[in-house]
Amino acid sequence: MLTAIPPNDRRFDVVALGEAMLEFNQTQPGQPNYLQGYGGDTSNAAIAAARAGAATAYLSRLGDDWFGERLRELWADEGVDAAAVENDPARSTGIYFVNHGPAGHQFSYLRAGSAASAMTPAWLPRAVIRQARIFHASGISLAISTSARDTVMAALREARASQTLVSLDSNLRLKLWSLAQAQGAIGEAVGLCDIFLPSLEDMELLIGRREPEAILDWGHRKGAKVVVLKLGAEGCMVSDGQRRVRVAGRPVPLVDATGAGDCFCGNFLARLAAGADVLDAARFANVAASLAVQGFGAVAPLPRLAQVQAVLDAGDAAP
Repeated sequence: MLTAIPPNDRRFDVVALGEAMLEFNQTQPGQPNYLQGYGGDTSNAAIAAARAGAATAYLSRLGDDWFGERLRELWADEGVDAAAVENDPARSTGIYFVNHGPAGHQFSYLRAGSAASAMTPAWLPRAVIRQARIFHASGISLAISTSARDTVMAALREARASQTLVSLDSNLRLKLWSLAQAQGAIGEAVGLCDIFLPSLEDMELLIGRREPEAILDWGHRKGAKVVVLKLGAEGCMVSDGQRRVRVAGRPVPLVDATGAGDCFCGNFLARLAAGADVLDAARFANVAASLAVQGFGAVAPLPRLAQVQAVLDAGDAAP
């Protein structure tokens, strides 16, 4: 069972750490037309949580460049506190491209040597983590560099020491590191988290299993108290160590699945911070993700609290 969320006398409901980037999303397959947006899995999750009503903050590093300025404007517009985000005049902000085709969406990254990849445990704004009720990181945060991996691990330990709940999204990207590195680091990180939010595709690669029950068992054995397995269009499966419940997918027209998992994570954590139990939080997040996939980009289509609540109030959601 999930331990109690720290009381709301802390400054932030959700604090996330990772790399934010500018996004260029192809608007028509085969055509060189791209819509400029924003991305970075944990940044997306922080924005999703803010739109769902949570008080959020983001921890990262940016290049002292036009891209970094745009991201700071984004966080300010979205109400995400970025006061602890540091500028690095010697490194750039990462960018990525999303292309669409018959096999779905594909990502191309220009992030090697980015400002975020140079984060270190000495840089880590520990005081912000201590002000959080929930701290969120991801497999991508672990993968972008060795120093970033050390920083994430230090952040997870800082959160646990301050009784901040720890959330981890698997977000496995084998273009960033080897499978063996991912297995070691993600496995260690799951052992430090309270809430593990993997996807079926990630776990099939990471542990060689795709049966939901086996994946939930693995997460709990590693130490996670709550495991929510994201199943894409099929919904999710929730386990709190005592009960396991399948939440069906919500059929919607798919435009772009970029950031759908991040949307799920941010909304799930926001609802937990608002007092929902894990099953209700997962149902809410499931609806939020179904709304997000109906628009282009990782951030622009993220729904707001009223939009998700309207679907739930109308009874147009999976039980």
